[in-house]
Amino acid sequence: MVEMNARDMLSAASAASATLSGNAAAPRGPRILSPAAIAAASEQTVSAYSPIVVAGFVRAIECALITLVGAIAYLVYVVPQHGFEWTYGMAIAIIAALSIVVFQAADIYQVHAFRRPVGQMARLVSAWSIVFLIATAVSFLGKFDIWFSRVWFVTFFIVGILVLLIERTILYTLVRHWMREGRLTRRTAIVGGGEPGANLIASLQSQQDSDVRIVGVFDDRSDERSPNTCGGLEKLGTVDDFVEFARRTRIDLVIFSLPITAESRILQMLKKLWVLPVDIRLAAHINKLRFRPRSYSYIGSVPVLDVFDRPMADWDVVMKWLFDKIVGGLALLAALPVMIVIAIAIKLDSRGPVLFKQKRYGFNNDLIEVYKFRSMYVEATDATASKLVTKDDPRVTRVGRFIRKASLDELPQLFNVVFKGNLSLVGPRPHAVNAKAEQRLYDEAVDGYFARHRVKPGVTGWAQVNGWRGETDTQEKIQKRVEYDLYYIENWSVLFDLYIVAITPFALLKTENAY
Repeated sequence: MVEMNARDMLSAASAASATLSGNAAAPRGPRILSPAAIAAASEQTVSAYSPIVVAGFVRAIECALITLVGAIAYLVYVVPQHGFEWTYGMAIAIIAALSIVVFQAADIYQVHAFRRPVGQMARLVSAWSIVFLIATAVSFLGKFDIWFSRVWFVTFFIVGILVLLIERTILYTLVRHWMREGRLTRRTAIVGGGEPGANLIASLQSQQDSDVRIVGVFDDRSDERSPNTCGGLEKLGTVDDFVEFARRTRIDLVIFSLPITAESRILQMLKKLWVLPVDIRLAAHINKLRFRPRSYSYIGSVPVLDVFDRPMADWDVVMKWLFDKIVGGLALLAALPVMIVIAIAIKLDSRGPVLFKQKRYGFNNDLIEVYKFRSMYVEATDATASKLVTKDDPRVTRVGRFIRKASLDELPQLFNVVFKGNLSLVGPRPHAVNAKAEQRLYDEAVDGYFARHRVKPGVTGWAQVNGWRGETDTQEKIQKRVEYDLYYIENWSVLFDLYIVAITPFALLKTENAY
């Protein structure tokens, strides 16, 4: 169970509902939540900061500060007397690198260390002293001490520790502010009530310096095994309710309090929850079946089994953001001349605005507005895509036929990528809210359809470069798109994105399904 992936879940969900495949499903609207769930979902939240990324930036900043202190001491004292000597530059670089290694060994790059100013500063002073003891020993034993000024060395040590202490004081203030805002907490939902859920909540809440903030309990049972309160928290609804709840507010982590032996029940719930961009864990502290310690990860002292991880987290998010801004910005600059020509052609061909905004599903099923070149007559514009464009569609203008066939109508979405940030350059293509295949909404035609919304949608994608672009009038076409989208999500890398961008122009030559 812990080795499941999204494609396995898609197959399982499809098989579970195969008996319904011949019937058109009734339209589904937003699920109605309980007043308690609505109140919890209405709490104001902010975007989270990854502790791993924060620690990485702290390392980089401290390395830069140490280098700067050493360089300034060298420029102020050594250079006026002895001129430039390359040995100082090498010594500064080695001391800066060694400092980061020793600080890491002293365990002062954890967020909980950033929240403890007294303890972390004592460790910082000790670690900094060890760095200079090592430098002194190497210099003495290697007879390098004659190369360096003792005044510079002592100044580097004293000023360096003062600068680091000031930096850590500022960091402590920032981290405390971010904790109050909720940027460094994991908003957590517990699935499974009753005594196991209460024990799990008690274990999580008893931990000091925990970054877990429990926002609610959800359970499909409503009998005496799962009362309306659990561990002092009100039960907010069922697992189906939680899917809607997680789309209204930020949820970072889901922990199942169910025993491993309840496999069929856990699988039923996972088929509903795997479509969300959250980490899913199975609490193991109450299970009689024990694995080797390395089989577990830990939330504080609570052992858990990893079931699903969000597709992109920590440095992946940073790399994806940089890729979109840098490569997307370059693509926008390169496309601007073509976009100007298209805009003029649209204006000359038919009346109405050049650009067209359409609501589509974005990350975590949020509604976003994407830009397109207008390809239809203004009186026939279909903002919700309630009717797919077909071959020789009379609603499409002359210029519209050309730009749609070549996918040039999508070029303004580069503005979404570079400036609005609600699209990625590469990702599952965003679909309009009322788009249908065989008269069924996409999420009704394909079980697990919303799993493709666990990442930002893209201007181009793995499905499109493999020929699955254009009209999606059959269930098979949208099913194939989803399968390719899930493959992309599971196998994402920057190199994969670069490959997709590189082959996109060649994929556009295949135009038989683009109208």
